[in-house]
Amino acid sequence: MANNYKSDKQPGVLRSLDWWTIGIYLALLTFGWISVCGASYTYGDTDIFSLSSRSGMQIVWIGTSICLGFVLLMMDDRMYDTFAYVIYGLLVLLLFLTIFNPHSIKGSRSWIVMGPLRLQPAEFAKFATALAIAKFMSAYGFTMSNLKHFAAACGIVLVPMLCIVGQRETGSALVYLSFFLMFYREGMPGSFLFTGIAMIIYFVVGVKYESVTLWDETTSVGKFSVLLLVQLFSTGMIWVYLYDKIKTQRILLTIIGVTTLSLLFSVFVIPFDIVWVQLILSAGLIAYLVYNSMSTRFINYLYIALFAVGSIGFFYSADYVLNDVMQPHQRVRINVLLGLEEDLAGAGYNVHQSEIAIGSGGLQGKGFLNGTQTKLNFVPEQDTDFIFCTVGEEEGFLGSASVLFLFLALILRLMYVAERQPFKFGRVYGYCVAGIFLFHVFINVGMVLGLTPVIGIPLPFFSYGGSSLWGFTLLLFIFLRIDAGRNLIRQ
Repeated sequence: MANNYKSDKQPGVLRSLDWWTIGIYLALLTFGWISVCGASYTYGDTDIFSLSSRSGMQIVWIGTSICLGFVLLMMDDRMYDTFAYVIYGLLVLLLFLTIFNPHSIKGSRSWIVMGPLRLQPAEFAKFATALAIAKFMSAYGFTMSNLKHFAAACGIVLVPMLCIVGQRETGSALVYLSFFLMFYREGMPGSFLFTGIAMIIYFVVGVKYESVTLWDETTSVGKFSVLLLVQLFSTGMIWVYLYDKIKTQRILLTIIGVTTLSLLFSVFVIPFDIVWVQLILSAGLIAYLVYNSMSTRFINYLYIALFAVGSIGFFYSADYVLNDVMQPHQRVRINVLLGLEEDLAGAGYNVHQSEIAIGSGGLQGKGFLNGTQTKLNFVPEQDTDFIFCTVGEEEGFLGSASVLFLFLALILRLMYVAERQPFKFGRVYGYCVAGIFLFHVFINVGMVLGLTPVIGIPLPFFSYGGSSLWGFTLLLFIFLRIDAGRNLIRQ
């Protein structure tokens, strides 16, 4: 019976494969190799296929990735569920040991050097973490509403994240935040995502406008705006989560009325720092929420109060960390991103040069191997983290849009395939894969365009190197194998 099962298995797998996803994968590999050629080519090169060149070596990485994908498809899909924790444990151990790696590359200890071969375990830990979290969340009785279950799931994500931070590879560690998109799909309250977005807004508004003052010359626009936003967000949550329209209107009218009177008094009578009024208003709102929680026994009032307290605490602690804890070069990077400084010769050089390269491509681009910014090496890391600028320069707007369309098609297809999974394990893993790809594409393209921080993460299937290419192939083809087994008859 075992032999019959084995003989019937392979045709079923091949027929059940999602060939649309494989087609997109092959198209991205092709575009990626063309981009590596354009980024690494120098005038006078005669052989772009030579193994001594980066374009030649990228062919090796692509070939081995395709072979790896084929091997993964030939394996039993149940193996990934059975050995998920074992794979996760081994990768976490490897991440931990890499912290003490004597080899430091560009200030990071995230690489294992074995002669001419260099591997980055952080790239492989993503698929291992996705498998472990999928197995944990697919266990009988797991619910996102159970605080212990949710905390344990977050712990599975945070352990490799902390190990990677210990390797001084903060960019790769931040990729693990993409797992929270999967948590949201599986039932995590939207308030968690809203809180994260609110924190980003507080930081950007507070830091960007901290030194700007209102017309009374005493009130910081940044602090005033953040505190007002905390009050408005908290009031909105009362409406959304408690459905109390009357209390929402009363609180909103009080906030607007007191703030307006304070502004008028400061302008026409005695100038003073209105931030103090905003702090008193915030404290009064928090006290009112706590009182209502105790009197009505509705725990949601207390949660909203904690949101307000946490928001204010986050803003003032972030301001302290930025100005008193961070190193000068780190503050410069943030200030450049927020437009407070230019520093075109320092922290802003990479982004500035990549923007020039993309802008020079125009609508149709300069053509394959005809880019000038990349050929003259004006853009640092132009064949790894900043490879999208090569696409923009040589292929222009049309080529860049085509590449982004392919990534969008891949992510949407992964979500579609995840939704058709008959078991929770496959769905959770599929959304983990989609979230990781979305994070990489959004952050990488955003940092090349100067829209997101420069944190040094690769563009999937485009950035030069074997570790990232193998890591993304593992992520994708394990999911394709799990999906291919959805219709198999188990014996």
